[in-house]
Amino acid sequence: MRRWRAFFAILAKDMRTYYLKPPNISWGIVFPLAWTAMFFLRSGSGLGSVPSLLPGVVSVAILFGTTSMLAVTVTFEKKNRSFQRLLLAPIPFELLMLAKTGGAILFGTANAFVPVIIAGFIVDLSGVVWIAFVPAVILIAMSSAFLGLFIAVAVSEVFEAQTFSNFFRFPMIFLCGLFFPITKLPVFIRPLSYAFPLTYGADVLHGAVQGEHELPYLLDFGALAAFCIVLFAASLWNIRRKWIL
Repeated sequence: MRRWRAFFAILAKDMRTYYLKPPNISWGIVFPLAWTAMFFLRSGSGLGSVPSLLPGVVSVAILFGTTSMLAVTVTFEKKNRSFQRLLLAPIPFELLMLAKTGGAILFGTANAFVPVIIAGFIVDLSGVVWIAFVPAVILIAMSSAFLGLFIAVAVSEVFEAQTFSNFFRFPMIFLCGLFFPITKLPVFIRPLSYAFPLTYGADVLHGAVQGEHELPYLLDFGALAAFCIVLFAASLWNIRRKWIL
């Protein structure tokens, strides 16, 4: 019981200190709204383009929300040595890092539903398969958060983490089938698409919203879960190697 009290205390501290600040809340609303408006206006195909754009906008909102915030929280606390004080908490190291990433997962999930709410006022979303959509959003947020953690522990400065994050984020936007099918990519690039977790999450979202997906749901969810485990384990190993020992 003491471990879970410590877990929620760390999560609540991060939410108050970082995620619930007015600039972050407004950014979490404005950023998905701007992406939604940009792609809607760019498509020029009227309201019918909203369902095809929604999975991509949701994925981008999650990706940037989680990785950007973890680049600040983890890197900043490590530099100011407040992370070392957290290691004294009566909580296993794995649970401690889940608490540190929990805020980013919640923030990314909340970001995801901003464009969904906006789209709900524009088009009919009654045909969306929510039983697939919601778990996909959560798993995308988790995999993106663990990717952000992996990047954050590999550098020492916030600006380095943000720069390194872009090395992964921008290729994912164009290679993961967010706004056009992977089958339209050059043949020699397609294998690279399946090396990103967002590819599998976007595939589930497209299937849930449009009914069109390239891979079986079981494979998509299994791949997302595998990416979460591998990225989290690699981050823990890197933290123990660089920050603790």
